[in-house]
Amino acid sequence: MVATPVLPLEPATPAHICPFDQACSYLEAAAKELKLDAGILEILSHPRKVVTVSIPVRLDNGEIRVFAGHRVQHSDILGPYKGGTRYHPAVTLREVSALAMLMTWKCALLGIPYGGAKGGIAIDPKQYSVTELERITRRYTSELIKDIGPSVDIPAPDVGTSAREMAWMMDTYSMNVGHAVPGVVTGKPISVGGSRGREMATGRGTMIIVREALADRGKSLEGVRVAIQGFGNVGMAAAELLHEAGAIIIAVSNSSGGIYSEIGLDIPALKAYAAKNHRSVVGFPQTVPISNADLLTLPCDVLIPAALENQITQENVNQIQAHIVAEAANGPVTLEANQALEARGVVVLPDILANAGGVVVSYLEWVQGLSYLFWDEERVNREMEHLMVHAYRQVMEQSQQRQITMRLAAYTLGVGRVAQALSDRGLYP
Repeated sequence: MVATPVLPLEPATPAHICPFDQACSYLEAAAKELKLDAGILEILSHPRKVVTVSIPVRLDNGEIRVFAGHRVQHSDILGPYKGGTRYHPAVTLREVSALAMLMTWKCALLGIPYGGAKGGIAIDPKQYSVTELERITRRYTSELIKDIGPSVDIPAPDVGTSAREMAWMMDTYSMNVGHAVPGVVTGKPISVGGSRGREMATGRGTMIIVREALADRGKSLEGVRVAIQGFGNVGMAAAELLHEAGAIIIAVSNSSGGIYSEIGLDIPALKAYAAKNHRSVVGFPQTVPISNADLLTLPCDVLIPAALENQITQENVNQIQAHIVAEAANGPVTLEANQALEARGVVVLPDILANAGGVVVSYLEWVQGLSYLFWDEERVNREMEHLMVHAYRQVMEQSQQRQITMRLAAYTLGVGRVAQALSDRGLYP
C-alpha cells in the first residue's frame, strides 16, 4: 500500500470520499501494473513541498479577516511546477494535494515539461466584492512570492478563478521583482501576455477526446446525445464546440440548477441567456427543469461531468445510463464507481486525459511568453489538438497492449514517465 504522507492534512469526514486517498489508489494501481520499486512508489506518493500561508485582508466594511491559502508542489522531476488556483468553500489541503499529484501525471501523460502543483483558498468568491477578491489574490500572491515564478511554479485559473485573478497575480509578482513577468502565470488576459484559445481550451480538449473515442467505435459527433453537468467555463465551451460539430446537447446544469430538452438545446441562445442571468440556465424557454443529480442519470450517449469531484459514486452509479463518461472535471467519478462502470462496459475517459486541454494551452502560453512571440488562435488550436490526439492514441495503445482500462493505461503512462525521469536523473539509485 502507498505510505501515508507525512503532511498536516485534515482528516476526511466520514461522508466525504477523500480525494487524496483516491489519488494514491490510482498511483498504487499504476505502480503495481508497472512493477515499480517500492522506493520509487514511496517518493511519488509524497508531495515535495506543502505551503500554507495566512492571508490577512481588510474587507469593504472595515473588518479584518484572515484566510488560509495553500500551495502544494508535488513534483518537479520533469520541469517547473504547474497547476491551478481555486477559490471554493470545499478547498482543503487534502484536496489540493490530490490535485497536485494528478497534475504531475497529466503533464507527464501529455509530454509537457512540467511537474504538478495546485493551490487554493477556502472561500466562496460569490460572497466577496471585486475589490475584496483583488486584495485576497494580491496578498496570497505576495505570501507565495518565493515559491512561484516562471521557472519555479506557474499558477493558472481553476474553479472560482479566471483571467482576472491571473492578471492580479502577474501584476503583484511583477511589482515585487521590479519588471513585467508574463510567464509567472498562465490563463491571463491577452492584453498582458495571455494566449489566444486559452478560454476554450479545456472544453475543446474534452470535445477532441470524446470525438476520438467515438471514432474508435465507428461513430461521429453528428447526432450524438450529450448531457453536461457544469455550465461554467469548461462545460460551456464543450457544449458550444460539440453543438457546432452536430452533437445534440440534451441537458446542462450548474450550481443554480439544470434544464433538459428532448430535442436538444440551442447552445448559442443558452449562452446568451446565461450571460444575462448571472450565469444561471434555469428558466431557459422550452426546457424542463432538472436537478444536477438527475442530469447524471439521463439516458444519453455521452455524459460529461464538468463540475466538481465525487459526482458519480456507489450511490448513483447503477443509475448511470450513458455509454461514455468523459471526466471534464477533476475526479468526478469515484474509484468504486469507476470500477462499476467499467464492469458494465461503460467507457470512462479519465480526467488526466479528458480535461488536459487547459494545461496544454497553458504550456503553449508559457512558451509564447518566454519567447515574446505570440501565435494566432488557429496555430494554438492546431498545436493543442496534435498533443491531445497523440496522448489519446498512446492511451488506447497502452490499454490494448496491457489489456487494462483506459484510466489505468493513462496512469501507467504518466506515472511511468515520472518514475523513469527519477531514475535517469539519478534521484533514485
